[in-house]
Amino acid sequence: MTWSISVDTTTCLGSGICAGSRPDIFQFHGSYAEPITDHLDPDEDVLDLADTCPAAAILIRDESGAELAPRP
Repeated sequence: MTWSISVDTTTCLGSGICAGSRPDIFQFHGSYAEPITDHLDPDEDVLDLADTCPAAAILIRDESGAELAPRP
């Protein structure tokens, strides 16, 4: 099982929380973050990171397309 990960570049504030916390998954591209890869193995820490994004710009989906994060 893998998850898909994306960043909504129109809402990303460029706070750096994601890239600073998980440089193995996120990098900066100009003034916004982007995932280094489109897919990743399930990782609770990444879900937590998506939940703490101040813009809720990190989107994680499972293989069926169901949204896993950000969580309400």
